Parts: sequence; structure tokens; C-alpha cells
Amino acid sequence: MLSLNPSELTIPKLHQLLLGSVGPRPICFASTVDKDGNRNLAPFSFFNVFSANPPILVFSPARSGRTGESKDTYKNVKEVAEVVINVVTYNMVQQMSLASSPFPKGVDEFVKTGFTPIESELVKPARVKESPVQLECVVENIIELGQEGGAGNLIICKVVKMHIQENALNEHGQIDQTKIDLVARMGGDWYCRANGEALFELVKPLTICGIGVDALPEHIRLSHILTGNDLGKLGNVEEAPSHESSTEIKTKYAGQDSILVAKELLNKELAKEALALLW
Repeated sequence: MLSLNPSELTIPKLHQLLLGSVGPRPICFASTVDKDGNRNLAPFSFFNVFSANPPILVFSPARSGRTGESKDTYKNVKEVAEVVINVVTYNMVQQMSLASSPFPKGVDEFVKTGFTPIESELVKPARVKESPVQLECVVENIIELGQEGGAGNLIICKVVKMHIQENALNEHGQIDQTKIDLVARMGGDWYCRANGEALFELVKPLTICGIGVDALPEHIRLSHILTGNDLGKLGNVEEAPSHESSTEIKTKYAGQDSILVAKELLNKELAKEALALLW
């Protein structure tokens, strides 16, 4: 294990390690205007949603690590405290990347990238028509983290209007993660596409508590065949199997390798049966 002190690293090296470690990061495609109404459109991966009540998003247009200069987006929200945050899909990613070019101030990235600006309802910046989700926001607060290159500026935004393309929704009115085809930033030049086999479901234990890995018998916890994910599935079972259920399952798979059978059951999301077999 390599142990490093951030204060002893150069900013470019620290930046590379942080962004290579923390990902995938959602992309804030921010549309802003300056006091004269000039448009700006730029992507930022220091971004996430932090509250639903009130609906708060935060993104950070950091100072340039090379020049120490602030981004036009940061300057704009200081002048006009409004922003439209557009989500980025795979079909938009090349144009979005073009918008990150260091164009001079005053250049309209909508024109440069070919994206279609559409008028917002409650704020001055335009929305990106090609984005399936467009969030009109007012800037609640700006927190400056430093004055040197690489320093972030936290733009805390409150969502005042949401626009969602209906073809991105499922029958329950929820955004369908298999349809929206979002992309996210990784380290360096790498991106991640949230589509196909990259997607998987994992039921969150919101109202139930599993027995925990610590409650598993030692021969299960110390197995060299079961993985951490296998143990996590077993630990999520709500209660230890009864003697009767364990005997029944062991009889069913008598003569077979119980660990290997249990792994097959876990792969089929039959954790209760797998636990009963191993108990």
C-alpha cells in the first residue's frame, strides 16, 4: 500500500490521483450567462445532488491548475446567480467534450458545439434541448475554497424547475436507468457509460436489517472461496436459518460441494437458501 501526504505532492499529481480514485463522477453541464446576457456552456465533474428537501445540487468550477484563472462559469454566476444544469448522455458526449475547450470569454459554446439552446421558464440561462433532463436553478451560495490553481468553488444551487423528456421515463413516472444512457467522468481521458451490462440492481436495506457478516459462522467468514460480495449477500439475510430449514436444504444438495452450490445460489440471488446450506 502506497501512503502519500497530499501536501508533499504537486497539484497536477494530486489532481490525477484524486480524479483517478473517485469515480465515476456525474457531469454537470452548466449553462450560465454574464451580466450582459452572453451565454456560456461548460461541463464539470465535481458535481452531485445533496438534498431533496430543499432540492440542492452542488458543482465546483475549480481554478485552472496551470494558470490559476477562474472559469467563466464561476464568473458568470457571480454576476447572474442562476444556472441550468443539464445531464449528459452518451449521444451528447462528444459535443459536451468540445464545450470544455478553453474558448475565450464571450464565445458562445452553444454555437461552437452545435447544441440547441431553448429558453428557460424561471431563469435567464438557456437549456440544452438535447439533454433529457434540464434543471433550472438559482444559486443559493458560493463557497470559495482557495485562491491558487486547483482550488474549487462550490456553487450551491436550488432547483426551481425540472424538465424531463418523457421517453426517459418508465411506466411509473420514474427515470428509467436503462433508457437514459448517462455518462460519467473517470480519471484522465476516461469516461464511463451507464448502460447495458454496466448496470446492475442492488436492493437497498431501507426498512430491514440483515444479520451481518459478524453473525456468520467462522467456517463461512473465513472461507477462501466465498468473496466479500458473497459474504455481503449472506449478511443481508434477515435471520439465521432454522435447524429444520438448514437440514432440508442440506438433504436437497447431499453429495455436492456445499460451498460451490452456495455460490451458484448466491449468483441466482437465493441468499436465504445459500445460507441455510452453509449454516
